Amino acid sequence: MPDADSHVRSTDREIEISRVFNAPRELVWKAFTDPTQIPQWWGPRGFTTRTERMDVKPGGEWRFVMIGPDGQEYRNLITYLEVVEPERLRYKHGGDKDAEPVNFQVTVTFERVGPAGDRTLLTMRSVFPSTNAKDFVVREYNAIEGGQQTLARLGEHLDSGRNAASSSDGPSVRPFVLSRVFQAPRTLVWDAWTQPQHLSKWMSPKGSTVMAARMDLRVGGTYHYGLKGPDGNEMWGKWVFREIVVPERLVFVQTFADAAGGVTRHPSAPTWPLETLSTITFAEHAGKGRGTTIVLTWTPINATDAERKTFDSSHAGMQQGWGGTMEQLTAYLAGLA
Repeated sequence: MPDADSHVRSTDREIEISRVFNAPRELVWKAFTDPTQIPQWWGPRGFTTRTERMDVKPGGEWRFVMIGPDGQEYRNLITYLEVVEPERLRYKHGGDKDAEPVNFQVTVTFERVGPAGDRTLLTMRSVFPSTNAKDFVVREYNAIEGGQQTLARLGEHLDSGRNAASSSDGPSVRPFVLSRVFQAPRTLVWDAWTQPQHLSKWMSPKGSTVMAARMDLRVGGTYHYGLKGPDGNEMWGKWVFREIVVPERLVFVQTFADAAGGVTRHPSAPTWPLETLSTITFAEHAGKGRGTTIVLTWTPINATDAERKTFDSSHAGMQQGWGGTMEQLTAYLAGLA
């Protein structure tokens, strides 16, 4: 599904993607040229970026590795041809035998817009040496979808910086983030997360079974479920939906619960956060192999200092637990396919 906030124009040799950001031009420029900010947003959903060298000046190079949510690494080289702060960047992508086999030139413009000139229209125009070269990056790397996802992540990064600057909610907490690629259509992966007959087949610790599950999929609605462990012990949980954008984004508050749906503490960890916020995004995989990329972001909310500390110290266990759950979803989707 196209990103409604970005605009795309594609011709035989060109791809142009533009987006308006609710941030001054100088901040958008900084996000594009600061190597400490680049890893926080560069790349499609689920990708991370490791910069080896970044020298933003005419003739300077940016060498970096993009790591996909499936672990695939993509080595990249950008050579800057023109740097006019904060108005325009022009660079050459590719041209090295150790980089991805794609070569094209990009012009990025940063234009003040809005009544007060405090918003920014960013336009990325990529020009390829031939139609075949453009078609190759679209076919092999899902380049148009990847470009839209990248600019969407830039918008989220700029928004998070603004929100953090104005926040007074107390000490920050490190979110837990996990991404995976599933070889299944996005609509099917969405259904697997939002329909109880699917959730009961994979959303549980290994060895546990789902005793009961009731779904009310609407903002303010709940998913209430009960699990029985291999030892016979029962555990209940509840989601309260805050945001539902089919089939792109699911946001809910997660708590432990009792059989009646009342909120309870973690049965064995009294300082585990009473409430956690889960945000799951569903996107086309902008990399080799296609499929669907899920990015899960998990944070405590309305938490005490002790709860924040417990959450921060539990990332390794979360990685193991969620990793096993994602393996179960992978196997379940493969069975459906």
